Amino acid sequence: MTDTMLDWAQIQARARRNEPLARHTTARIGGPADLLIEVRSTAELIAVAQRAVERAIPFIVIGSGANILVSDRGVRGLVIVNRARETRFEVRGARARVEVDSGVQLMTLARDCIERGIAGMEWAIGVPGTVGGAIVGNAGAHGADMAACVQMVRVLRRDGIAEYWTPRQLQFGYRTSALKRYAPSERPIVLSATLELKLDNRVNLERRAEEYIAFRKAKQPPGASIGSMFKNPPGDYAGRLIEACGLKGTRIGGAMISDKHANFFVNASGNAKASDVKALIDLAQRAVFEQFGILLELEVELIGDWGDDLPQLRADVVEGSR
Repeated sequence: MTDTMLDWAQIQARARRNEPLARHTTARIGGPADLLIEVRSTAELIAVAQRAVERAIPFIVIGSGANILVSDRGVRGLVIVNRARETRFEVRGARARVEVDSGVQLMTLARDCIERGIAGMEWAIGVPGTVGGAIVGNAGAHGADMAACVQMVRVLRRDGIAEYWTPRQLQFGYRTSALKRYAPSERPIVLSATLELKLDNRVNLERRAEEYIAFRKAKQPPGASIGSMFKNPPGDYAGRLIEACGLKGTRIGGAMISDKHANFFVNASGNAKASDVKALIDLAQRAVFEQFGILLELEVELIGDWGDDLPQLRADVVEGSR
């Protein structure tokens, strides 16, 4: 679809000023975006991003709002909410190729694959977030991750040019990629991905998915949560370390370190502030560093206008723990 075929009046009608981002994050936390536009296709995503570039408007792209903590001050510039959700399946013998837009929900993709007897994404059956975010952060669970199946990713550079990146260029690592090394406002935008998967017995896949769902229900807290807060350090678990520091169930304001799994920080009151969560982050990092000499690394991303607070708070964690 070309730019001239897009209905710009319709796109502009969806634009909202001073839109609370708490409405667009899984934690239900976040201040206002100066301007927010939801896009419903890859063509719209490209067109809106390119127009923002042409007009020198700063912008970020979000999906379902998982794994991000948006500042109480909100986001300056434009927030593009990615709802591009087309998926195309092609079976070749015992293999399957899946072309998937970046706004597709991971859980939806997992279910669609299982229904077709396609294996390799069932680990994502209970994982929040979209394909785009999952590629940026190399999301994974149950011993599998995105890196295992990504063959090619189409991205839009910040100069408005689309290109394809190989796994080698993506440089996947544990909960990271070359894309995540960019600041959100400078990051190339994931448009779509080509996944290489394999066929399997649907009954086996459904049974495996049920086991994963049961595991998540047993281990992880329900309700409004950002997701796993910290990456697991080598040979250990962030949740275990935080719990060992006696912080399980700790509350600051409306936020709480889950009393079910200490690596999940939840919006316990329903009206928690980002500053409440950030205070818990600093507390957990400081306590774990003091007791174990390990500085926990965030898995979630801090988004928006944090003013001068963020660099100082991060410095305090290290300086105050020596």
